[in-house]
Amino acid sequence: MEIITYPNKILKQISKPVERFDSELHKLLDDMYETMIKHQGVGLAGIQVAIPRRVLIIDIGDEEGNQSKDTLIEVINPEFLEWNGSVKDTEGCLSVPDYFDEVERYANVKVKFFDRYGKEQIMDAEGLLSVAFQHETDHLDGHLFVERLDYIKRKKFEKEWKKKLKQKK
Repeated sequence: MEIITYPNKILKQISKPVERFDSELHKLLDDMYETMIKHQGVGLAGIQVAIPRRVLIIDIGDEEGNQSKDTLIEVINPEFLEWNGSVKDTEGCLSVPDYFDEVERYANVKVKFFDRYGKEQIMDAEGLLSVAFQHETDHLDGHLFVERLDYIKRKKFEKEWKKKLKQKK
Protein backbone atom coordinates (compact mmCIF):
# COMPACT_ATOMS: atom_id res chain seq x y z
CA MET A 1 0.00 0.00 0.00
CA GLU A 2 1.13 3.56 -0.63
CA ILE A 3 1.59 5.79 2.41
CA ILE A 4 0.02 9.23 2.02
CA THR A 5 2.40 12.02 3.02
CA TYR A 6 1.99 15.57 4.26
CA PRO A 7 0.59 17.95 2.97
CA ASN A 8 -1.92 15.65 1.19
CA LYS A 9 -5.42 16.79 2.19
CA ILE A 10 -6.56 13.17 2.66
CA LEU A 11 -4.71 13.24 5.99
CA LYS A 12 -7.12 15.95 7.23
CA GLN A 13 -10.19 13.72 6.77
CA ILE A 14 -12.00 12.46 9.85
CA SER A 15 -12.27 8.69 9.65
CA LYS A 16 -15.64 6.95 9.86
CA PRO A 17 -16.35 4.09 12.29
CA VAL A 18 -15.91 0.52 11.10
CA GLU A 19 -19.27 -1.25 10.96
CA ARG A 20 -18.42 -4.63 9.44
CA PHE A 21 -15.83 -6.99 10.89
CA ASP A 22 -15.39 -9.13 7.79
CA SER A 23 -12.76 -10.53 5.44
CA GLU A 24 -12.39 -7.11 3.78
CA LEU A 25 -11.38 -5.61 7.15
CA HIS A 26 -9.02 -8.53 7.81
CA LYS A 27 -7.32 -8.01 4.44
CA LEU A 28 -6.97 -4.29 5.17
CA LEU A 29 -5.35 -5.02 8.55
CA ASP A 30 -2.98 -7.57 7.00
CA ASP A 31 -2.01 -5.18 4.18
CA MET A 32 -1.50 -2.34 6.64
CA TYR A 33 0.80 -4.53 8.73
CA GLU A 34 2.95 -5.45 5.74
CA THR A 35 3.13 -1.76 4.75
CA MET A 36 4.06 -0.61 8.26
CA ILE A 37 6.81 -3.25 8.58
CA LYS A 38 8.18 -2.45 5.10
CA HIS A 39 8.49 1.23 6.10
CA GLN A 40 9.91 0.42 9.57
CA GLY A 41 7.04 2.03 11.48
CA VAL A 42 5.54 1.22 14.87
CA GLY A 43 2.02 2.34 13.98
CA LEU A 44 -0.21 3.02 11.00
CA ALA A 45 -3.72 4.43 10.70
CA GLY A 46 -6.12 3.61 7.88
CA ILE A 47 -6.19 7.21 6.65
CA GLN A 48 -2.43 7.03 6.05
CA VAL A 49 -3.13 4.51 3.29
CA ALA A 50 -6.14 6.52 2.03
CA ILE A 51 -8.75 4.40 3.87
CA PRO A 52 -10.84 6.83 5.98
CA ARG A 53 -11.98 4.24 8.53
CA ARG A 54 -11.32 4.19 12.30
CA VAL A 55 -8.74 1.43 12.10
CA LEU A 56 -5.11 1.48 13.21
CA ILE A 57 -2.34 -0.90 14.07
CA ILE A 58 0.48 -0.62 16.59
CA ASP A 59 3.53 -2.82 17.01
CA ILE A 60 6.16 -1.44 19.37
CA GLY A 61 7.80 -4.87 19.45
CA ASP A 62 8.94 -7.07 22.31
CA GLU A 63 11.56 -6.24 24.97
CA GLU A 64 14.28 -6.33 22.29
CA GLY A 65 12.19 -4.26 19.87
CA ASN A 66 11.48 -7.19 17.55
CA GLN A 67 8.14 -6.83 15.77
CA SER A 68 5.92 -9.79 14.90
CA LYS A 69 2.26 -10.73 14.63
CA ASP A 70 2.54 -11.71 18.33
CA THR A 71 3.29 -8.10 19.36
CA LEU A 72 0.81 -6.51 16.92
CA ILE A 73 -2.20 -4.65 18.31
CA GLU A 74 -5.09 -4.19 15.87
CA VAL A 75 -7.38 -1.37 16.96
CA ILE A 76 -10.83 -0.72 15.52
CA ASN A 77 -13.02 2.24 16.62
CA PRO A 78 -10.78 3.35 19.54
CA GLU A 79 -12.17 5.42 22.39
CA PHE A 80 -10.11 6.85 25.24
CA LEU A 81 -11.63 6.11 28.66
CA GLU A 82 -8.92 7.66 30.84
CA TRP A 83 -5.72 9.62 30.43
CA ASN A 84 -3.31 11.09 32.95
CA GLY A 85 0.23 12.23 33.49
CA SER A 86 2.46 13.90 30.96
CA VAL A 87 5.44 12.78 28.94
CA LYS A 88 7.61 14.50 26.33
CA ASP A 89 9.22 12.32 23.74
CA THR A 90 10.55 12.51 20.20
CA GLU A 91 8.01 11.43 17.59
CA GLY A 92 8.19 10.72 13.90
CA CYS A 93 5.54 9.69 11.40
CA LEU A 94 5.43 7.64 8.21
CA SER A 95 3.32 10.44 6.69
CA VAL A 96 5.98 13.02 7.56
CA PRO A 97 9.10 11.06 6.54
CA ASP A 98 12.50 11.93 7.99
CA TYR A 99 11.16 14.55 10.41
CA PHE A 100 11.31 14.09 14.17
CA ASP A 101 10.43 16.46 16.99
CA GLU A 102 9.54 16.48 20.67
CA VAL A 103 5.81 16.28 21.47
CA GLU A 104 3.98 16.30 24.81
CA ARG A 105 1.38 13.56 25.34
CA TYR A 106 -0.43 11.84 28.19
CA ALA A 107 1.85 9.38 29.99
CA ASN A 108 -0.91 6.81 30.58
CA VAL A 109 -4.14 6.05 28.73
CA LYS A 110 -6.93 3.51 28.98
CA VAL A 111 -8.43 2.69 25.58
CA LYS A 112 -11.55 0.76 24.59
CA PHE A 113 -11.53 -0.70 21.08
CA PHE A 114 -12.52 -3.74 19.05
CA ASP A 115 -10.29 -6.41 17.56
CA ARG A 116 -10.59 -7.69 13.97
CA TYR A 117 -13.44 -10.00 14.99
CA GLY A 118 -15.51 -7.28 16.69
CA LYS A 119 -14.62 -8.36 20.23
CA GLU A 120 -14.37 -5.46 22.68
CA GLN A 121 -10.97 -4.89 24.29
CA ILE A 122 -9.86 -2.52 27.04
CA MET A 123 -6.16 -1.81 27.37
CA ASP A 124 -4.06 0.28 29.75
CA ALA A 125 -1.05 1.75 28.01
CA GLU A 126 1.98 3.66 29.24
CA GLY A 127 5.22 4.90 27.73
CA LEU A 128 5.72 4.34 24.01
CA LEU A 129 2.48 2.35 23.72
CA SER A 130 0.49 5.24 25.23
CA VAL A 131 2.15 7.67 22.81
CA ALA A 132 1.47 5.36 19.85
CA PHE A 133 -2.24 5.08 20.73
CA GLN A 134 -2.52 8.87 20.92
CA HIS A 135 -0.47 9.49 17.76
CA GLU A 136 -2.41 7.01 15.63
CA THR A 137 -5.81 8.09 17.00
CA ASP A 138 -4.92 11.68 16.11
CA HIS A 139 -4.66 10.48 12.49
CA LEU A 140 -8.22 9.12 12.67
CA ASP A 141 -9.35 12.60 13.77
CA GLY A 142 -7.53 14.32 10.89
CA HIS A 143 -4.47 15.51 12.83
CA LEU A 144 -0.70 15.05 12.53
CA PHE A 145 1.86 15.21 15.32
CA VAL A 146 3.38 18.38 13.84
CA GLU A 147 0.15 20.20 14.78
CA ARG A 148 1.11 19.64 18.43
CA LEU A 149 4.37 21.58 18.06
CA ASP A 150 4.56 25.07 19.52
CA TYR A 151 4.17 28.00 17.12
CA ILE A 152 7.88 28.60 16.47
CA LYS A 153 8.71 24.91 15.91
CA ARG A 154 5.66 24.53 13.66
CA LYS A 155 6.67 27.49 11.47
CA LYS A 156 10.24 26.16 11.27
CA PHE A 157 8.91 22.72 10.27
CA GLU A 158 6.64 24.19 7.55
CA LYS A 159 9.50 26.25 6.10
CA GLU A 160 11.89 23.25 6.05
CA TRP A 161 9.19 20.96 4.62
CA LYS A 162 8.35 23.34 1.76
CA LYS A 163 12.06 23.61 0.94
CA LYS A 164 12.37 19.80 0.97
CA LEU A 165 9.35 19.41 -1.35
CA LYS A 166 10.82 21.95 -3.83
CA GLN A 167 14.12 20.04 -3.89
CA LYS A 168 12.28 16.83 -4.85
CA LYS A 169 10.73 18.46 -7.95
